[in-house]
Amino acid sequence: MKIVITGGAGFIGGNLAGALAAQPQITQIRVIDNLSTGHKANLAGLDVDFFEGDIQDAALVDQVIRGADAVVHLAALPSVPRSLRDPLASHHANATGTLQVLDSARRAGGLHVIAASSPSVYGANPHLPKHESLAPAPMSPYAVTKLATEAYLSAYHHSFDLPVLPFRFFNVYGPGQRADHAYAAVIPKWISATLAGQPVTVFGDGTQTRDFTYVGTVCRILIDALLHRIVEPRPVNLAFGTRTSLLDLIPEIQAATGRPARREHRVPRAGDVSHSQADSARLRGLFPEVTPVPIREGVDATVDWFHSAVVKRASN
Repeated sequence: MKIVITGGAGFIGGNLAGALAAQPQITQIRVIDNLSTGHKANLAGLDVDFFEGDIQDAALVDQVIRGADAVVHLAALPSVPRSLRDPLASHHANATGTLQVLDSARRAGGLHVIAASSPSVYGANPHLPKHESLAPAPMSPYAVTKLATEAYLSAYHHSFDLPVLPFRFFNVYGPGQRADHAYAAVIPKWISATLAGQPVTVFGDGTQTRDFTYVGTVCRILIDALLHRIVEPRPVNLAFGTRTSLLDLIPEIQAATGRPARREHRVPRAGDVSHSQADSARLRGLFPEVTPVPIREGVDATVDWFHSAVVKRASN
């Protein structure tokens, strides 16, 4: 199988490329990334064909996709705060970019397209756990772009018989997730701060809850979906119904790092949802054999990666 990963130089993309490289059924991995948020270092040592460029470039996307069997569409401008600062940039990258990938896949003969969406589409809907039949209530431009992503996948499936699978990724974390940028996720940001002896920043009172999902689990599901050509036009929560508050996350980070984590509270951020927990029934129906990595094990592995990254930087 020949697989294309859009946004493949990012955190999830790099982990997925590494996991795909270990699969004997995968004969070629192509990556397209404009490196706006990704890094070539995430692909170091991997046998991949790398194309630097933007998914809104139709000619480039057609070139990369031609002759492939499937596309894992991860390219996006992430972050709710980023979308509040520049809504149009998020729309162009996430909504228009997805449309371009889908149309290239259609023109190439109907490739299998697996795409990343987000639980942010649930937004202000207070129901827990979040099941896919809930009415979306997006609270940010970013959430709207991800809802558009899902809608375009469904439309291309029903209009052009394109085989698709939209996943709602819930707070993915793990090795390779960087903390050195303004929109870093909470787990790498807090690990980095704790290792540096700096306080962890908590927006609000810290009782917000998240369904953290380890990147290795995400990759196993994506590979299973590719190898077995799983098709489902409806969105699928990719999480397992855990509910960890930010305050509960701090002891996990302290245990993994062996260092105290001091809290510094700030006002809540606009567009953030208070609670996020997945109903995993649809996911488990499609992937009944997948077992998630527990939060303690995942945080330990992430801290180990941070230590190795520090050692690597020191030796260069």
